[in-house]
Amino acid sequence: MEKPQIGFIGLGLMGSAMVERLQELGYPLHVLANKSRANVDAAVARGATEHQTARELARASDIVMLCVDTSQSVEARVFGKDGIVSGARPGTMVIDFGTSLPASTRKIGAEMAQKGVAYMDAPLGRTPAFARQGRLNIMAAGSEDDLQRALPVLNDLGENVFHIGPLGTGHTLKLINNFFAMTSATAMSEAFAMADKAGLKRQTLYDVMSAGPLRSGMMDFIKANAIDGDPNQLAFTIANARKDVGYYLEMARDLGAESRIAPCPEAVLEKATQTGWGDRMVAEMVDFLAQQPGSARPKG
Repeated sequence: MEKPQIGFIGLGLMGSAMVERLQELGYPLHVLANKSRANVDAAVARGATEHQTARELARASDIVMLCVDTSQSVEARVFGKDGIVSGARPGTMVIDFGTSLPASTRKIGAEMAQKGVAYMDAPLGRTPAFARQGRLNIMAAGSEDDLQRALPVLNDLGENVFHIGPLGTGHTLKLINNFFAMTSATAMSEAFAMADKAGLKRQTLYDVMSAGPLRSGMMDFIKANAIDGDPNQLAFTIANARKDVGYYLEMARDLGAESRIAPCPEAVLEKATQTGWGDRMVAEMVDFLAQQPGSARPKG
């Protein structure tokens, strides 16, 4: 069968890996520069067509995919005279793969429905390396009919495609997931930094902690930088982590709930972001915390 025309906005770390995977599988790609000019140029060199506005891209696409940083960025690409809504034809599908606020997602979905355009949220788990292999975890949300339409493409991108529920529930689950992940990451980072101050070797700390039930993938991502000096096994920036924990808190308020835990990782991630660490990887929170006043320098 002829593959659908794919429009992709947001060729950052994850988005560019997804575009590369789709192109390898023969999907015709339409791209729009968001922030990463070099990644757009690489996609065009592989045969993608570049457009100047989201409106133009949507007109050329059967499925429009977004993988941008914030709900504000999504809404900026969706609305307005040059937005996706103004260019998408009835029957077009739009999928938000980023981590967005559920309330924003539902608002966009209602606007899309008035134009006869299907909208899904499908946030992602795993890293860009998995994206290049087509092995992402995809938390797809939307109607059952929309899921079935999108499933062939989603299966080419993901090893595990979960249908979470109606529109917005994918982003809800993703924010809960990232709250837990970033709480674990910042706690493990502080554990290594505190070991420095106490005169414990990081390797010894890891050997003991990882021998018991605390062992996790997130622990190993942090250890990769703290001990092995490789911060890129978890290709996720501190600024994005802070944004996601902040979104989790905003979602909790929308639900009339209170998070007693999330303010702690949000505060330390916010401090790191404000002091110039936002573009560094989450695993480098170990280095940030170790350098704070009163903390010992890393001892290896």
